[in-house]
Amino acid sequence: MRASDGSTWRSATRGLDARRSLQSSYCSCSTTTVVVALCLVAVWMASSLLVTPAEFSLFQPKVRPLAPHDSPTTATGGLPNAGEGDTTGEMERDVPLDPVPAEGTTHDDPPPVTQQVLPVKKDTATESSADGANQQQDIREQVKPPDEQSASELKEKLDEDEQAQKENKPSEPFPNGSQAELLNETTTERGSWPTQAAQSNKDTKEQTTTSSTPMSYSWKLCNVDARADYIPCLDNVEAIKKLRSTKHYEHRERHCPEKPPSCLVPLPEGYRNPIRWPKSRDQIWYNNVPHTKLVEYKGHQNWVKVSGEYLTFPGGGTQFKRGALHYIDFIQEAKKDIAWGKRSRVVLDVGCGVASFGGYLFERDVITMSFAPKDEHEAQVQFALERGIPAISAVMGGKLLLELDRLLRPGGYFVWSATPVYQKLPEDVEIWEAMSALTKSMCWKMVNKVKDRVNRVGIAIFRKPTDNSCYESRSEANPPLCGEYDDPDAAWNVSLRTCMHKLPVDPTIRGSKWPELWPLRLEKPLYWLKNSEAGVYGKPAPDDFHADYEHWKRVVSNSYMNGLGVDWSAVRNVMDMKAVYGGFAAALHDLKVWVMNVIPIDSPDTLPIIYERGLFGLYHDWCESFNTYPRTYDLLHANHLFSKVKKRCELLPVVVEVDRVLRPEGRLIVRDNIETISEVENIVKSLHWEVRMSYSQDKEGLLLVQKTSWRPNEIEAKL
Repeated sequence: MRASDGSTWRSATRGLDARRSLQSSYCSCSTTTVVVALCLVAVWMASSLLVTPAEFSLFQPKVRPLAPHDSPTTATGGLPNAGEGDTTGEMERDVPLDPVPAEGTTHDDPPPVTQQVLPVKKDTATESSADGANQQQDIREQVKPPDEQSASELKEKLDEDEQAQKENKPSEPFPNGSQAELLNETTTERGSWPTQAAQSNKDTKEQTTTSSTPMSYSWKLCNVDARADYIPCLDNVEAIKKLRSTKHYEHRERHCPEKPPSCLVPLPEGYRNPIRWPKSRDQIWYNNVPHTKLVEYKGHQNWVKVSGEYLTFPGGGTQFKRGALHYIDFIQEAKKDIAWGKRSRVVLDVGCGVASFGGYLFERDVITMSFAPKDEHEAQVQFALERGIPAISAVMGGKLLLELDRLLRPGGYFVWSATPVYQKLPEDVEIWEAMSALTKSMCWKMVNKVKDRVNRVGIAIFRKPTDNSCYESRSEANPPLCGEYDDPDAAWNVSLRTCMHKLPVDPTIRGSKWPELWPLRLEKPLYWLKNSEAGVYGKPAPDDFHADYEHWKRVVSNSYMNGLGVDWSAVRNVMDMKAVYGGFAAALHDLKVWVMNVIPIDSPDTLPIIYERGLFGLYHDWCESFNTYPRTYDLLHANHLFSKVKKRCELLPVVVEVDRVLRPEGRLIVRDNIETISEVENIVKSLHWEVRMSYSQDKEGLLLVQKTSWRPNEIEAKL
């Protein structure tokens, strides 16, 4: 199922008790056609895996050089003493952050900047430390070319930077300090930007004290049934056993352990670095995701096949056995103004299978959020992520269409591709009639119903209304309209409602107009951002949006692309762990990557802006586990996240979660205060990660680290 163009995505985590009573009371009643329709559709959706399309559519500081770096710690997890010698080997140049002055400082010409050179090793093996005196030689003698940049080019650039500093001019790697405030949120929990936690009435108490970093760590492998596929909030066996019922898929929802895990997830036997995109769309290493149930269940539908040491994906699906691209073009022909890659940019694929639909939509400049529950169709979301296709494990439950109605923009499309659309068996006819009655009562208009001669399947395309006239003229308000108490933007730990929200009438309110055509919507300030309201960083909202975009374009272009030594051709799955306006993702949009933009629940609720720009993301509480399989991201970006998270929970389990979701050889970029940078660095060193760069100016720093394949030998005791 796909819905076309939504604004925000309500999390699949819901209050079970409230949801259970709502669902049971709703589906137990059979006095109206609408109720029967909802129940029939819910039963059908729970019993079949369907795929139908939908779119929802700096700082300027004084410089404080760091002490020389220490070598990675030994297997015991002990931390090195400060001031010990650095590891010798290939070196790479440090690239600074955009300078950030201390609060209250001015944005005058910058003082001279000192750079620090740090060790870079090509392999991931742990090496012994060497004499720290080697670090005192001239920077030009130590620098080795990152990636394909020649030493002479780098030397020339360093000379330019040095000359620019002498002339008190900001050089390219040191953008103007006027952007300093962009890294300091000023309206986190007040004014125009409430947090998702506040909107959803979730208590988010801060810790009164911050625990100090322990001096040693003792790592063990997780002893869980899911083993290498462990997702803590979805594989909480003890919590699932205590559920009173599973008939509404309660067991597929989030049940996070009271204490976040501090163990490490093992690697599958024979694990290899993933195949690079775009080849990965068609094949992955079998040993990385060694599951064959889908091959057995869906092999005849060309979902996935085993071919030697590979799993291959022919591009088929339940409703498009002969290929996804033809199916995508078939939808376009059925409704021209869907306009892939222009009017329709963001698609939600409900019940995604192995996500071939989303994988092939990239060719139409469309990004697709694919999701499915972690159920008996083993590893479908894991397959998608290994292939390099955006996906997440989630379940919506029996009130699916009402939730999709909330997500869809006014005028957005819902494309239903399933046997009831085109087959005449008694069961299919009954479901079609129920679906027709339900969509009509919801004021969705069926704009086309057509059968594809090649795939021999049919689709029905429904459109959400653009105003409230239909709602007001219904003979019976069923499903009812939501009351004023039900905030449509509240999405974290909120029960699904059996109601629909009225559409905005004021033309200055979000959702009253369709966003700009892609790609203009990416960079143009949104029509509903008001000059009279302050943005996250304190400027008038439209100016704030624009400044954030320019800031991240400069950071990505001047530092991340050319100075970190990252091979971006090997990066596909990216997560911005604290996305704000999605500026980091927007700056990467020309690359062959996709970015999961995460809005922490205690941060300003800017997720609607991200979707309006043609990007996607979701809410999350980083004191809990993320709904994804282990080893699913190539690069994580954390901009002033960890210092904020540790006010609410311990930092160690958060870094353990980072280790779980990051692939071996994957990278973590951290921008934060020096104290937090040091804590994170100590923890990842004990995990045998490689420190590729650690840089500071004043009280701010940047850390680039690379995960290795190291795993401890000891297994934790079974609880």
